[in-house]
Amino acid sequence: MTESAYLHATRTAYDTVAADYAELLRHELDTKPFDRAMLAAFAEHVQGPDAGEVADLGCGPGRITAHLRSLGVNVFGVDLSPKMVEVARETHPDLRFEEGSMTALDLADGSLSGAVAWYSTVHTPPELLPTVFAEIHRVLAPGGHLLIAFKVGDERRHLSQGYGHELSLDVYWTPPEHVADLLSKAGLVLDAQLIREPDESERPRSGPQAFFLAHRPHA
Repeated sequence: MTESAYLHATRTAYDTVAADYAELLRHELDTKPFDRAMLAAFAEHVQGPDAGEVADLGCGPGRITAHLRSLGVNVFGVDLSPKMVEVARETHPDLRFEEGSMTALDLADGSLSGAVAWYSTVHTPPELLPTVFAEIHRVLAPGGHLLIAFKVGDERRHLSQGYGHELSLDVYWTPPEHVADLLSKAGLVLDAQLIREPDESERPRSGPQAFFLAHRPHA
């Protein structure tokens, strides 16, 4: 799939489901202690007197953005879907949300202390993942940190329905060793990884979940 085709399909799908997606996942983090632990670890890395901004890339309705702000992170959200951005702004009027694509971020080189890609690469065709990771490397300042969450596996599924709506959307499961290799090739250093088994809300449609914490090294 070409970059423009995948972006169009993803944007259309999430514009369609935005309101219902936000409601269904509003309290999802409450039952996921391992997920919260990785977010807390990331938050510790991107705080401090000299810390800059952190971008929640593919922020959807802003639930992870808001959670990071509650941990003291200077964070804003970016999402491909205008409807998701609209919902995020309505739900969290005290936070900043912008439209944008992870394949071509409208951010200056080295402008971020951190970036989060919380399941936001799961719709990216494998051949375009290097582009996404190269963009993240570009916008991170030296010493800046990345937290990425993704589905563990090696397959593609096409969804024709989701969150109570008809849609057309590809979802990718990715081997952790492949993600680690791509991060390294993009110039990012892997610091920690957590792979957990699916919880009750994820079975049986999904398997293990992965969380990687990495950083852009100083030159």
